Amino acid sequence: MSEQFKDKTVLVVDDDADVLATITAALSTTGAKVISAGDGNTAVEMAEKDQPDLIVLDMMLPKRSGFLVVERIKARKPKGSKPFVIMITGNMGTRHKTYAETLGVDDYINKPFRIDRLITSMDKLLNPAPAAQ
Repeated sequence: MSEQFKDKTVLVVDDDADVLATITAALSTTGAKVISAGDGNTAVEMAEKDQPDLIVLDMMLPKRSGFLVVERIKARKPKGSKPFVIMITGNMGTRHKTYAETLGVDDYINKPFRIDRLITSMDKLLNPAPAAQ
């Protein structure tokens, strides 16, 4: 097992059980503590209670959209602060991507995607390279 995300908590939010299981299984080998939610309201509750380092968040969710989840958890937090948010979506439109970025989403990945693409994005956010001196 890799220790790539040791001591990091990742909240995975998707209403598709297969997507949730796939991402959770892939992240279980990285050393991260992985928690999950299947709807937007549960995602907000878990984000507030568990204070994850990063959230992998589907855009289209029951009870509260991914956009509304981001608005709630990123409210009054400076850009680039935790939790980092990677939004995943089957929506190919650029308008949604632009809107997500204005809300503070750190990366936006279209479905279907390769798990290594998600891991690479997580690594950049959770293990940034030291600034050049």
